[in-house]
Amino acid sequence: MAFLEPVSLTGDLVSLEPLRPDHHDELVAAASDGQLWELWYTFVPSPAEMADDVAARLARQAAGTMLPFVVRRSADGTVVGSTTYCNADAEAPRLEIGYTWTAQSAQRTGVNAESKLLLLTHAFDVLGCLAVEFRTHWHNLQSRAAIERLGAKQDGVLRHHRRMPDGTLRDTVVYSILHAEWPAVRNGLRARLGREPGQSR
Repeated sequence: MAFLEPVSLTGDLVSLEPLRPDHHDELVAAASDGQLWELWYTFVPSPAEMADDVAARLARQAAGTMLPFVVRRSADGTVVGSTTYCNADAEAPRLEIGYTWTAQSAQRTGVNAESKLLLLTHAFDVLGCLAVEFRTHWHNLQSRAAIERLGAKQDGVLRHHRRMPDGTLRDTVVYSILHAEWPAVRNGLRARLGREPGQSR
């Protein structure tokens, strides 16, 4: 059995569905909410790039190193973003949660917090991960603040780590949550979502 098997994760605010080619149009609509591809410090596919991005992530899923999801808001059934398990290492085991973006109108609504709760719960409690990693651009202050609010600790900075689409070089900030830290992180996320510590959802 592969380390990363497609799975749907369901909460109160959102459900995370394994990415499929027919999610293309819904992802284009979500990315267009705020024209997220114009943000210089991150990469969100433009409408013209979305088909290639979906195909690339599904190819990496087939190779066993990635499991991409769409984020669907439960209240109205709208796809409001994307997130991914990536850089999976079954031997450790550990993985990264990345390639995450959220439609502008769905930001600061609990969508990201519950998505992270679902992903971290599956990673630690089902897959048995020893650590879960997050990476972001040094200049993506919104993303860095969101990761730090989770309770993730900064491991370091990879200087000139990758080249961005505009040709600039990105310094990548690396964070992680260890298995021993997960109970406190879980309680913090549940508190942010207004749930009692013992609730599973």
